Amino acid sequence: MCGITGKVNFDREQPVAPDLLRAMTGIVAHRGPDGDGHYLAGPVGLGHRRLSIIDLSTGDQPMTNEDGTIWVVFNGEIYNFAALRTELLARGHVFKSASDTEVIVHLYEEYGDAAVARLQGMFAFALWDARRERLLLARDRVGIKPLYYVDTGKSLVFASEIKSILVDPTVPRELDLAIVDRFLTYYYVPGEATPLSGIRKLLPGHYLTLQGGRLAQTRYWQLQYETPENDESLEASAARLDQLLDDTVRAHMIADVPVGILLSGGVDSSGMLHYASRHANGPLHSFTMGFAGQDVPDERPYARLAAQRFGSVHHETTLSADDFRDFLPDYVWHMEEPVCEPPAVALHFVARLAREHGVKVVLSGEGGDEAFAGYPEYRHLVALESLKAGAGPAKALLRTGFEALNRLGWPRGAHYAALVDRPFQDYYFSRTATPVSAFNGLKRELYGSVMREATGGGQPELPTRRMLEAMAGQPLLNQMLCVDTHSWLPDDLLVKADKMTMAASVELRVPLLDHHVLEFAAKLPLAHKARGRSMKRVLAKTLEAVVPAEILNRKKAGFPVPYDRWMRGELREFVRDTLTATSSFCRHYFDAGAVQRILDGHAAGRGGSKEVFSLLVLELWNAQFMGLPTGAEPDAAIRADAVSPENATFEGAGR
Repeated sequence: MCGITGKVNFDREQPVAPDLLRAMTGIVAHRGPDGDGHYLAGPVGLGHRRLSIIDLSTGDQPMTNEDGTIWVVFNGEIYNFAALRTELLARGHVFKSASDTEVIVHLYEEYGDAAVARLQGMFAFALWDARRERLLLARDRVGIKPLYYVDTGKSLVFASEIKSILVDPTVPRELDLAIVDRFLTYYYVPGEATPLSGIRKLLPGHYLTLQGGRLAQTRYWQLQYETPENDESLEASAARLDQLLDDTVRAHMIADVPVGILLSGGVDSSGMLHYASRHANGPLHSFTMGFAGQDVPDERPYARLAAQRFGSVHHETTLSADDFRDFLPDYVWHMEEPVCEPPAVALHFVARLAREHGVKVVLSGEGGDEAFAGYPEYRHLVALESLKAGAGPAKALLRTGFEALNRLGWPRGAHYAALVDRPFQDYYFSRTATPVSAFNGLKRELYGSVMREATGGGQPELPTRRMLEAMAGQPLLNQMLCVDTHSWLPDDLLVKADKMTMAASVELRVPLLDHHVLEFAAKLPLAHKARGRSMKRVLAKTLEAVVPAEILNRKKAGFPVPYDRWMRGELREFVRDTLTATSSFCRHYFDAGAVQRILDGHAAGRGGSKEVFSLLVLELWNAQFMGLPTGAEPDAAIRADAVSPENATFEGAGR
């Protein structure tokens, strides 16, 4: 696990400045505190920060082939590198290291761009082919590792993190309000775009090439959902899954440093601990998080139960409201895009706990719900669409019924009532966002004139609408799984997973998102994923004999960060002062009265926690990356200055 950076000038006579490249890698030193390497050849520069995991002595990067014509910088892990290395040795390739990075070099020599599809793992890499004067950027199938780039018209600048790109003074810093609108639609930013105009994400399952000043992007992998006609039993599918997970977790245990487990107290992470305990070479350490205060859900007893069952050395830490508040500027600094993901703060603190105990690599159960249908909302929406189809012209009665349930105290009744008259493709933006979420219902009232002009006539839901159109004809469950796997997962959950653990210089691995596991799940009978009230049926069947019943049968919780209560209590004044400051983003782009009503409603307990946290994140993000003060944390403006073009004056930096 590392951080990569680089720049290629289109003018072959314009060299990349060494100071610029060093600054680009230096600002992401947290991704690789164990080493710093650079390759400079006239108009080409590649940079690397190393977190030593495999081949600690000879795995430094950038890495090259025998004659120095192929250079690569790589972030991630290739789990099948040993098999690929054996194949390449048999074909006459000569290796000078035992690292997985060097496999990429020789695999490219053998297969060209097709080498990308041969890799099993999580990765983002840049490869420079000096003979062809050609750059190859590639990202793993699911988007576990991030990779950003910008085409300035004179150069291509790329990096694992946006802040490295912003170090380059030739990269303009302009706010894209349409993407801010997209964030307020989804609570994260799906798709290629970022809120900084021109800076884009390389999509999961894609690679990009640059040659002769021309960019070309290719999709090399796409998850194919099928509805099999065979009648394989649930037990037979579970037996196949058990073998697959055992093989996958064993591969994910490859490391020359200690490997641990992040435990949430749920089924997925407990299952990962079960398989990891089979293959650990020494004591396996597990880590979990609790929260300070009364009446707060506590996952720690379940995590302890799993640790006891599988014999891990268990560690715990506690997060308080003050810890949460104090870390928020760092949260937005490391996340780099506004994302409403309070559990990310908890993830960072538990990753920090692992690092304090000497563990550099941790496994988690991320992805099990998207692969095997673990969210109750999936079954609720399938049932809703079935009721709508059965109601026919009597939909009004169905809507009235949901409204009555809402009046009787079921708050979701109003939500489903609002969806009765909407077609599925119009309302399923993702699991976290619908057209009846607070922001989508309040935008006309919330947005000031500048926002209304910038977003008028836009389609913020377009990324997921296109996915649903491509899945037309598939069962609704598969449509939802597809949207969440290709949008919410890479652009929210996996951003959080990468950025928050790397902020603690820890590598996170996610075995349930190995592409072999995803392909297995996508081809299962629907009933093996969900039936009635039972979710993730095949995974539960696979683990029922090993995971404690108390964990297997409990209600899903994850990391239940009590941020809603904290923002109405201990952090209320901090939130209010930040959002209503005279120079705030909210004051500039939103109606002050509408913001105040959102805050008042939340303080009175009428919901709105996601909306308030999203506004807070957007406010702090603006201070960090656009340089407008908010009156919040004093170091916010300092950090903005640290990456501002005005303060980055490097000789020969491609002006």
